[in-house]
Amino acid sequence: MTAVIEIEGLRKTYRTLRRGERMALDGFDMVVEAGQVHGFLGPNGSGKTTTLRTLLGLVRADGGRMRILDHAAPAELPAIVDRVGAIVESPQFFANFTGRRTLRLLAQAGGVAPTRVDEVLEQVGLRDRANERVKAYSLGMKQRLAVASALLKGPELLILDEPANGLDPAGIREMRDMMRGLSAAGVTVLVSSHILAEIELICDAVTIISRGRRVVAGPVADVLSRFDHGEFRVRVFDHVRAAEIVAESGLPVKVNDDHFVVSDLADAAWITETLGAHQLWVSELTPLTPDLESVFLQLTGTEPKPGVRQQVDDSVQPPASPAAPIEVAAS
Repeated sequence: MTAVIEIEGLRKTYRTLRRGERMALDGFDMVVEAGQVHGFLGPNGSGKTTTLRTLLGLVRADGGRMRILDHAAPAELPAIVDRVGAIVESPQFFANFTGRRTLRLLAQAGGVAPTRVDEVLEQVGLRDRANERVKAYSLGMKQRLAVASALLKGPELLILDEPANGLDPAGIREMRDMMRGLSAAGVTVLVSSHILAEIELICDAVTIISRGRRVVAGPVADVLSRFDHGEFRVRVFDHVRAAEIVAESGLPVKVNDDHFVVSDLADAAWITETLGAHQLWVSELTPLTPDLESVFLQLTGTEPKPGVRQQVDDSVQPPASPAAPIEVAAS
């Protein structure tokens, strides 16, 4: 597959009189393949928004290499500006303009056909509210308007920073369906979000950042499989005695109030056969497969488990070429 976004060794340090230096990005790497819906995850302050702003030329990097659609960023961004749509942080609009007028002005400024306005209003679910003033819009409606503005030029790459912010469950589902539709049409979507369940549902691949560095990246299924330890929740009448029998085989067991959890279990049938031989009948045998939220919390917690970082880093292929200094124009 062709890489639409390539970031290698990105570094950024903020300097303020009050707080001194703060490292926002510390050699961050990311690759987004063409046609993907790619989730970009990280806790607050991890460097997500700084990465997006740097990628789009809104913040000057201190070092590293970036490419968008096979063009160096930010130096060659003018050559591909019509092929990229983006919303980063909270967009601002003129409060007294209607949603339709806002998009018409943006279309006129960008050389986009006026007919495109109604198309994107329909696409984001704002057609029936397009003639209302923006000041009457809810936060979720403003988010939809922002996404519509990013879609005006029919971009090949769409970068969305928290697009579901302020949306109700129905709106979140519509946003999910929209991103799926864009991906099916060949648009690459990079989406940053705190709604991890949605990311797991919609994304083909993810990159997780913590403290300015990549901690894991890859297809969602592959990332989750790395943290699947063959755990099962087992319920049985005498669960303490059952846990002792299972533990005698050498499998790790954790006893809880009314069940136990066994790890490293290769064949679930072994549990029922073994306990049945002792007249202990299993009432529940449930695999505890990891989800994206549990993996995210484990990787980005303040005290991650020993060895997690090394395990993850070793599973990710290094960049094909060393990072080169980024070229930026003088401000």
